[in-house]
Amino acid sequence: MSESEMHGRRWLILASCCLSLLLVMMDVTVVNVVLPSIRHAFGAGLSDLQWIVDAYTLVVAGLLMLAGSIADRIGRRRVFLAGVTMFCAGSALCGLAASTGQMIAARIFQGVGGAMMNPVALSIIANTFTDPRERARAIGIWGMMSGAALALGPMVGGFVSDWIGWRFVFWINLPIGLVALGMTLRFVPESRSPERSPLDLPAQGLAAVAAASCVAALIEGPDAGWLSPWTFCLAALSFIALAGFVVVEATRANPVLDLRFFRSIPFASATVLAVLCFAIFSSLLFLNTIYLQDVRGFLPRQAGLMLMPLAVAITVGAPLSGRLVATRGARLPLVLSGIGLCLGALLMTGLTAGTPEWQLVLAYLLMGGGFGLCNAPITNAAVSGMPRRRAGLAAAIASTSRQIGASLGVAVAGSVRSGRVATHFTDGFADGFLAAAHPVFWLAALLGVAVSLCGFIATGRRARESAERIAAGFS
Repeated sequence: MSESEMHGRRWLILASCCLSLLLVMMDVTVVNVVLPSIRHAFGAGLSDLQWIVDAYTLVVAGLLMLAGSIADRIGRRRVFLAGVTMFCAGSALCGLAASTGQMIAARIFQGVGGAMMNPVALSIIANTFTDPRERARAIGIWGMMSGAALALGPMVGGFVSDWIGWRFVFWINLPIGLVALGMTLRFVPESRSPERSPLDLPAQGLAAVAAASCVAALIEGPDAGWLSPWTFCLAALSFIALAGFVVVEATRANPVLDLRFFRSIPFASATVLAVLCFAIFSSLLFLNTIYLQDVRGFLPRQAGLMLMPLAVAITVGAPLSGRLVATRGARLPLVLSGIGLCLGALLMTGLTAGTPEWQLVLAYLLMGGGFGLCNAPITNAAVSGMPRRRAGLAAAIASTSRQIGASLGVAVAGSVRSGRVATHFTDGFADGFLAAAHPVFWLAALLGVAVSLCGFIATGRRARESAERIAAGFS
């Protein structure tokens, strides 16, 4: 094969991987836009809608590192193909679901496929583009695809739901998935890691149980009662599983998460920042899709168009953030990210059924810009000072923290609701929903301030010194 053919093949491999990212990221905003339609179809309560979103993100968070480890062992192309197939099958099952329970089960299946796609695709890209400049360009295109997918989601979801039906929103994943499968089979070579680290299944399982139990307690607490035995048992299970995870990792020779990582202030801050930023974004997106359709009475396509400024701001903010990190360091984009998220949330604290549309657009622009600025510096902080052989694991942990943050954000978004809002969408729903949503918006604004403060801490002299000490220790 000539050099030009090999060069062209590399970019076709990148296109295959980007298609998988399009599937996963577009699904984030598509599903949020059609939640009210799903509620009408199944008579679902607010907690049911939370589980439809969180069932997917929790599974992805719990399996990300495991899927990456398995791919390194048995073959990245093989696991990637399995992930695309499972994601598309899960999407088809979502479109065929006849009840809330079936929808949640299909979302879990979809999440297993999603966990097998993104980290493996990024690993395929890293192993395909060996030249540092080409690799940076390829990863930049990969990141831009994420923003484009988020931007397409509201528009595609709204128009397809209105004109054809909400079930087709899930089925549009199938032709995209088939193209991704065909291109992967044709162009992507198999690859494995020469080093095979232990899978550490006990720690993986304990971490997944801890996250799932915590989210379950937040979602079910308002209905079962915060002091009920059921809520108490879920909270206790989360605490016990987390403690077990720490004990297991502290005593293993080759842990999946070396606890010494957290002595590095940039790494520890990146984990916190990932949880905070994604919790803010997911909670605001969840509440606003319901607000636009069930309080304002917008059709799905109108709600999708209203959310377009948010997605466009993410698309603009993401590459801008990368350039700022490269030229000015991580502090500026992190501080600006926190300010944007804070101001966007503050504009929503007085939300009513008659809030002017210009105010909503401004809030969505600030919220999207703040969220778009956070991802590049989070990854940069996670791998800052880490030995190169540990950088991939550090980035994977940051990705897992993002998914956990998204799950917690949706859980918290409904945890302050009243019992009436939880189970009934009646004529009085608007007042109850807005009264319950306002505290979440205030909380999101406070967390935005925390993002900026954490950005300062993660990028200071003391933080750099701690990262250097940890890197020297691993060396």
